[in-house]
Amino acid sequence: MTKEAFVALVTCFNDDETVNYAATRAQVRRQVAAGNNIMCAGTNGDFTALTFDEKVRLCAEVAEEVDGKAKIIVNAGMPATFETILLAKEFEKIGVEGIAVITPFFIQCTQDGMIRHFSTVADAVSTPVYLYDIPARTQNHIEPETAKTLASHGNIAGIKDSGGAQDTLEAYLQVSKEVPGFDVYSGPDHLVLWSFQNGAKGCISGLGNVMPETLADITRAFNAGDTAAAEKAQEAFGAFRKDLYTLGYPPALVKRSLYLMDNSVGASRQPALLPDPEQDRKIAALLVKHGLMAEANA
Repeated sequence: MTKEAFVALVTCFNDDETVNYAATRAQVRRQVAAGNNIMCAGTNGDFTALTFDEKVRLCAEVAEEVDGKAKIIVNAGMPATFETILLAKEFEKIGVEGIAVITPFFIQCTQDGMIRHFSTVADAVSTPVYLYDIPARTQNHIEPETAKTLASHGNIAGIKDSGGAQDTLEAYLQVSKEVPGFDVYSGPDHLVLWSFQNGAKGCISGLGNVMPETLADITRAFNAGDTAAAEKAQEAFGAFRKDLYTLGYPPALVKRSLYLMDNSVGASRQPALLPDPEQDRKIAALLVKHGLMAEANA
């Protein structure tokens, strides 16, 4: 099985907090040039801060920029099934390879509730639907047995696991072995190579925003059978991740790292944490340490 890497693309903002579509398109070009696919309107894309219309336009602009040169998965997940379906239908009109549906947030769901939620969305569109599990952010978790039940749906094609627990990822991978056509995409950046080696179809990475070539190197080397090169790239990827994520909330740190490299990406919408000069200095030092930014730019 050929593995594939998606980057959970950042959404760029202007100083007045409007979406900077031109800068976002530039980030798309950067990822496609490196050899990565795109996931838009996900956690790293500040999807909870975007309006319905902004998400639709964002997906359309990303799809136009990609122009068939990479695959696109877009997150339609919202707390209510009703709005999730409305978004999914708009994304389907635009034309994407997959529609991810993050577990409902704010609303506490039973496993039965999630089965109804995901199944109803998958019934409403013909574009393949991917479950998206990130319990630390949504407080709802797709149990492996629930994933297995949903995997039998004809239009549910897989799951993105961003829980960070290797045992859960292993359980989802077991489902993929038992149900043909159900693919697993790993979210944790320290498990990219491990997930490839253990049966995942691919990964969806936030850190790839900062290190697109390194992420692509892991994927290319693994697909070429060059284990040593894949391990070397994963080591570099994991070393930066370990250093960076000691500073705080990962998506915010990824966005800020990218900002220090290219300020066209902008800050996140409020009430996200305001930029902290001291934290910026620490991030810049890490970027220099890991060869991602020249000392003169720090």
